[in-house]
Amino acid sequence: MAILSSKRILLGVTGSIACYKAADLASKLAQLGAAVDVVLTSAAINFVNPLTFQSVTGRRAYVDADLWGPEGHVLHISLGRQADLLAIAPATANTLAKLASGQADNLLTLAALASTAPLLLAPAMDGGMYQHPATQANLKLLKGRGAIIVGPQSGHLASGLRGVGRMLEPVELLGHIRALLGRSGPLAGRKILVTAGGTQEAIDPVRSITNRSSGKQGFALAQAAVDLGAAVTLISAPTALTPPVGAEVVRVTSAEDMLAAVLAAAKDTDLLFMAAAVADFRPSSEINQKIKRAAGVPQIDLMANPDILLKLGEAIGKRPKVIVGFAAESNDLIENAKQKLKAKDLDLIVANDIAARDAGFEVDTNRVVLLDRSGTQEKLPLMSKDEVARIVVERAAAQLAKT
Repeated sequence: MAILSSKRILLGVTGSIACYKAADLASKLAQLGAAVDVVLTSAAINFVNPLTFQSVTGRRAYVDADLWGPEGHVLHISLGRQADLLAIAPATANTLAKLASGQADNLLTLAALASTAPLLLAPAMDGGMYQHPATQANLKLLKGRGAIIVGPQSGHLASGLRGVGRMLEPVELLGHIRALLGRSGPLAGRKILVTAGGTQEAIDPVRSITNRSSGKQGFALAQAAVDLGAAVTLISAPTALTPPVGAEVVRVTSAEDMLAAVLAAAKDTDLLFMAAAVADFRPSSEINQKIKRAAGVPQIDLMANPDILLKLGEAIGKRPKVIVGFAAESNDLIENAKQKLKAKDLDLIVANDIAARDAGFEVDTNRVVLLDRSGTQEKLPLMSKDEVARIVVERAAAQLAKT
């Protein structure tokens, strides 16, 4: 089931060139399963046609003229009251002023007054308009009433100037919406720790020992936990991935860095996902200067890295309530996963065959087997790492609920 399949979102679109971003946002929300009702102001339809939104959402898009149609006497009430979230993106200075003063002279502002859903506003306007005292006062007033203000960001503006006023990009807005919708989920109030990515163990200033882990599965786990309302700390080895909105991110490089970060963040952790590919070995000493080829082939002595789970138990005196491990194996998948499950005292382990071309490292899909301490095995078919993450987090949450 898609993550937003039970959610109904009212998306308000007002008169800004950023309207084109709103169409992308509507599409992304619909792809996650949300029922998206779009209301465009009269100014917005000068930038984008309502048909654009109908095409990407599969639902009717509303304009001010609909207020006076056969449904007019109840349309704004039904739109406002049925929504799980009201997001206005872009939100112009004019619309912010109307919302702040309680004006209701179009379908969108009427629906906003009728709605009891959380209100998310994504301002978009020229820098001078955004910085104007009237706009800042309106934003402060709206925030004081509970509205969630996201952005704007700095950059090139439609006027040709640069400044603060650009609407956030759709993917970031989507992250804010997911975090907002998930805050009362089944993991609300729970502290979740996720490790992700492949550590790097320095050989010299320009070389390191690492692995092929992209961090995609760990980042997907963090997003899935945010979607369910958890307070998430994501400890990530070097990666180009963008972390999920709502997660606290700690950047590390080596296994020892990750150990220190885990120990610092693990206090009162309810659920730990050890998804990082932590190097088992590191050079026994780091060479301070770049190794020169002319000097011949170097001899690099290795030493074992610390076992993070073992050190965690020793340091904090108690384990998280539920620990989920990962086993990336190239042979004897199930047997090796069983051994790791027992040796590490895990509640659940996610095993995947890294020899497969369409699963494991560096790809967007995975094919895994879930094993728990009772001996139960659950084999999942090939699916996206986002889907794998959702299932794994749900299984772990079910175990946490029993503790």
